[in-house]
Amino acid sequence: MALATTTDLPVSKPVLVFDSGIGGLTVLREARVLMPERGFIYVADDAGFPYGGWEEDGLRQRILSLFAQLLDTYRPEICIIACNTAFTLAGADLRAAFPDMTFVGTVPAIKPAAERTRSGLVSVLATPGTVKRAYTRDLIQSFATQCHVRLVGSEKLARMAESWIRGDSVLDEDVLAEISPCFIEDQGRRTDIVVLACTHYPFMANVFRRLAPWPVDWLDPAEAIARQARRKVEVIQGAEHPDGFDFAIFTSGQPDFTTRRLMQGFGLKVERR
Repeated sequence: MALATTTDLPVSKPVLVFDSGIGGLTVLREARVLMPERGFIYVADDAGFPYGGWEEDGLRQRILSLFAQLLDTYRPEICIIACNTAFTLAGADLRAAFPDMTFVGTVPAIKPAAERTRSGLVSVLATPGTVKRAYTRDLIQSFATQCHVRLVGSEKLARMAESWIRGDSVLDEDVLAEISPCFIEDQGRRTDIVVLACTHYPFMANVFRRLAPWPVDWLDPAEAIARQARRKVEVIQGAEHPDGFDFAIFTSGQPDFTTRRLMQGFGLKVERR
């Protein structure tokens, strides 16, 4: 399949990337490589972070309300939901509520994990919300019935990753306690793939590799998400990166100095709200 069609119109709408925090920067990084002619808006719902502890109805309504405002204000070309919890919960609702907008979502990479595993033992490291979602279990039923898939819902790891990304220290033993349930030994077989089903987690992949009891493939879906978005966005021949982008929005309106500095490192201005 071709990645996109082309047109000669030198106009490009921005791409909106949404996450509960700053983990979606892993997806933004890949999307920028594939869509250099587009401006990007990064939206972090830090006022609602972490999503794992929310009641489903309340979180669904929050996400729908946020997008009603975002789409009206910024009118993006496409929205990338760089958050497993948000998309597995509200992806269908977003598409129903805003049928004229294209949404590309983040779901646990269970299908590619099932295709790659040799041992048949796969773990999905996610938030509690993603683990309990019917969407996740449907993916297992559709693509991984021949595997033993362990779902590991960590309540602490997303927050640890946020701290790590900001440069704070995180204790090895605390990280190990969260990832240890991913590792299974059964009749001479071992877990050989761990799906990183939260966009925060790839930032800590090197820590995971160092602490893991044996080598596994840590599956990061960011590149695949970016490729899917590129397929759905026109390549505008001759278009230049628009002025005024790229910028980040924090729903709290008050990101701290470390976060602002991190955004600058990703080439994002923090917009005051």
